[in-house]
Amino acid sequence: MTDGIVWLVDLEGWMSSVVFARGIAPEELAVRMGGTPDGATEPITDGEVEDLGAEWYRPGGYGDGVVRVGESAGWSFALEYGDSTGGDLLEEISRDGVEVVRYVPIQEHPPASVYYARDGVFLCGFGLREEVWRWGREPDLLLPDLAAAGVLAPDGRTCLPPEDEDYKTGYRRSLGVVERRFGLSLSPAFLDDARLPACAVRGAPRMTLSR
Repeated sequence: MTDGIVWLVDLEGWMSSVVFARGIAPEELAVRMGGTPDGATEPITDGEVEDLGAEWYRPGGYGDGVVRVGESAGWSFALEYGDSTGGDLLEEISRDGVEVVRYVPIQEHPPASVYYARDGVFLCGFGLREEVWRWGREPDLLLPDLAAAGVLAPDGRTCLPPEDEDYKTGYRRSLGVVERRFGLSLSPAFLDDARLPACAVRGAPRMTLSR
């Protein structure tokens, strides 16, 4: 495993989130996020998502949501686009012993955030550079890892990096903790020219390429 996920910090104007799941196939991940069995398109690139017959935003209403799914480093993953709410379904995705990690790549403020669920239970989550505020059934689950990486003091109530540190530097440090703890890796190729099947998880887009 060489790519890791820390590089995701530098992406801007990207999809709405990435969801990793261990214990189910990519096709099942899409279904648990709101897709239909056997509802995947032909494999498409990241750039071709914009060519699908989907409307991401509708004035006064909900837009369509789409995911592209694949597998990397022993985890299935879903790249969310548009008005997808599939990644919000952490308890559903993680039922029956499945582990789920979600990264929401918002820039600076509100911060990017990470969430972890297992076996139908949301265990912990926090904003990057706001790790003193943690939530979930086991909010301190990653506290030893965050303390070892110099993100938090062992008491979990004090941030160690300087307040004027560049936010991306802090993001990399914390996302590196998540990467190492769970063994996550995602090739940048999946956000370039690699082809993955896509599924609709919200709305009713045509899900055909407009060429």
